[in-house]
Amino acid sequence: MAARIASKVAALVALFAVLATHGARAEPVSYNASGAARQLLGSRGAWLPAKATWYGAPYGAGPDDNGGACGFKHTNQYPFMSMTSCGNEPLFKDGKGCGACYQVRCVAQNNPACSGQPKTVVITDMNYYPVAKYHFDLSGTAFGAMAKPGLGDNLRHAGIIDMQFRRVPCNHRGLTVNFHVEEGSNPVYLAVLVEYANKDGTVVKMDLLESNSRYWTPMRRSWGSIWRLDSNHPLKAPFSLRIKNESGRRLVANNVIPANWRPNTNYRSFVQFT
Repeated sequence: MAARIASKVAALVALFAVLATHGARAEPVSYNASGAARQLLGSRGAWLPAKATWYGAPYGAGPDDNGGACGFKHTNQYPFMSMTSCGNEPLFKDGKGCGACYQVRCVAQNNPACSGQPKTVVITDMNYYPVAKYHFDLSGTAFGAMAKPGLGDNLRHAGIIDMQFRRVPCNHRGLTVNFHVEEGSNPVYLAVLVEYANKDGTVVKMDLLESNSRYWTPMRRSWGSIWRLDSNHPLKAPFSLRIKNESGRRLVANNVIPANWRPNTNYRSFVQFT
């Protein structure tokens, strides 16, 4: 946590320095959250303007622990491959935007080092200091990927640039939806991280079915992409999990968490949005 805070503070200091150099001002931006969500889902194919900054190591995945405010782990590895971004509230959406995929690009008009070629990034973290209606605080790797070959460091030196983005379907090839039981889970408290959902990439609802029960119990978003259930009785495993994405599609992972489940453990399902 200390490393993450330090990284964010360093990024903020760097951002203010860039803003001062370029004469820009980081003013609050108002927006309609539900309207922004509808616009992004409907914008596939249409490029929208945004600002881009970067944080963390120049060739890193953002946070020093390769995590972020969504709860995803190992974002330096497949399928993220360090191509990650913080999103401000119209993108992060209080955690509902976690896992969404976007193409980002910048063109020579934005900066001579820009290639104009689209690159895909995943929302894995929260941007607390937006400088525009849509603001991608990219990992160093993702920011540099928008540059012409060999000019990644030149582009990163700019610090803040105008860019374009559009929502695209996620396609985590070879992966099914993964459920990670979080540390601290116990017989009356279950916290589960949802990872690698294709298509929308996001999960907006999650329910749990206990063993020998006919009733689905709603879970609530704890933070990011982590869902929790606080029970008034010992939960009976195995558990089936039902998830719904932004487009309204549902998946059921039957008995995906076994009777002998343990905290801090991955339970890979056999289901995926198609």
